[in-house]
Amino acid sequence: MAATLLHNKTNKNIILLVLVASLGYFVDIYDLLIFSIVRIQSLKDIGVLEREMRQMGEYILNMQMAGLLIGGIIWGVMGDRYGRIKVLFGSILLYSIANICNGFVHDVNTYAFVRFIAGIGLAGELGAGITLVAETMPKEKRGYGTMMVAVVGLFGAVAAKQVSHYFAWRAAYFVGGGLGIVLLFLRLGIFESGMFEQAAKNAQVKKAALVCYWAIKSGLLNISIVS
Repeated sequence: MAATLLHNKTNKNIILLVLVASLGYFVDIYDLLIFSIVRIQSLKDIGVLEREMRQMGEYILNMQMAGLLIGGIIWGVMGDRYGRIKVLFGSILLYSIANICNGFVHDVNTYAFVRFIAGIGLAGELGAGITLVAETMPKEKRGYGTMMVAVVGLFGAVAAKQVSHYFAWRAAYFVGGGLGIVLLFLRLGIFESGMFEQAAKNAQVKKAALVCYWAIKSGLLNISIVS
């Protein structure tokens, strides 16, 4: 009976994890594409001339890509050191705030800076989510979990197009930020993967062993064998 309840609880946690990771990728794709969709209208509204439209658009997009590159490194290191859950919370919070701020920009440089920050946030979402799903699910079912994340995530592109069709570009950014905040609250029930916890324990054991070894080599610990 107890084993059955534990099994059901584990399955429920795994389903929740896959769902939240999928929705995270959904919002990720939404935010990744929203600038390209609303680029012309947004640049016109902030006063960019027609002849500068392409140049300014490439500048802002390049800043977003630079954020993705730097964010990938930052979140990768943080994920291994502090855990996937912290990365999922941190990344979605960062790009949600950036999206909301995007709705208030009035010049190109501010626009580019905010997209750079959004890029950093975007970089952590997919990597941490997929890793957490793969680490948590049984090996024979990991393919289904990652497939679900990818399929649901791609609908973010559809959502971005539809939102931009019915809302102004500033409102489209607000929608993206709002979705991220809602998802942030949904993630309160996520658990850290057992694989990461075990790796953290192993790292602590190795660290303790290295400290003892250093202490012995330095003469701080004297170990004698009594026969």
